[in-house]
Amino acid sequence: MNWILKNNLFKYKWLLEELVIRDLKIKYRRSVLGYLWSVLNPLLMMLVLTVVFSTVFRFDIPNYPVYLLTGQLLFNFYSESTTMAMDSILSGAALIKKVYLPKYIFPLSRVLSTFTTLLFSLLALFIVMIVTSTSFHITLILLPVVFLYMLIFSLGVSLILAVSVVYFRDIKHLYGVFLSALNFLTPIFYPTSILPEWLKSWMIFNPLYDYIEFLRDILLYGKWPTWEENLLCIACSIGFLAVGMWVFEKHQKNFILYI
Repeated sequence: MNWILKNNLFKYKWLLEELVIRDLKIKYRRSVLGYLWSVLNPLLMMLVLTVVFSTVFRFDIPNYPVYLLTGQLLFNFYSESTTMAMDSILSGAALIKKVYLPKYIFPLSRVLSTFTTLLFSLLALFIVMIVTSTSFHITLILLPVVFLYMLIFSLGVSLILAVSVVYFRDIKHLYGVFLSALNFLTPIFYPTSILPEWLKSWMIFNPLYDYIEFLRDILLYGKWPTWEENLLCIACSIGFLAVGMWVFEKHQKNFILYI
């Protein structure tokens, strides 16, 4: 964290805000409904997937719409934030070459703009909970906690990807394949009970599984996550952020040679 303090994040707070606002405006530019798509998009996708997986595959999961939407929201945030941040240094090349700026501002702004969209999408989740008569448990007070875990984890991964793409452009194409595989390997639209035992044991290496289960416990089942579950999420988030910051700090001085 020292290098962030050294570069004085607060000094460039205005730039960070401008970049976040710019990303949001670009995302919804020329859209009639604008920010409403942050609510409508997860709702429409949930309706389609609910019809497919609850009728065709007949997954017997209580309150399947909420089960599906909780996994969908977190996975979509991770996927969109890391994908956008991955290209942030390259897309900011013109500005980076002209003036001195702390370069971590660019991936950070992409993650924060996507996080803003996630907060808008929460309205869709609450609408579905009301329509399906889902109980609102006291454990909902932990909602900011799991979102903070996801934010830190996604930022860490984003910093690593932003550096990788500067040196190896093919990472963008490989990462798209990785996300497709991760989508099917994470129990978003199916129950973990259908997985073979050998595959269940590998779920510990899928951080998204832990975050999604954390969210489902507090939101759908009213369960308080254990200390072990919290520590696992914290360790994963902080670990990826630490690695991401180290990789970014080590290589940022060479960006100008490759962009």
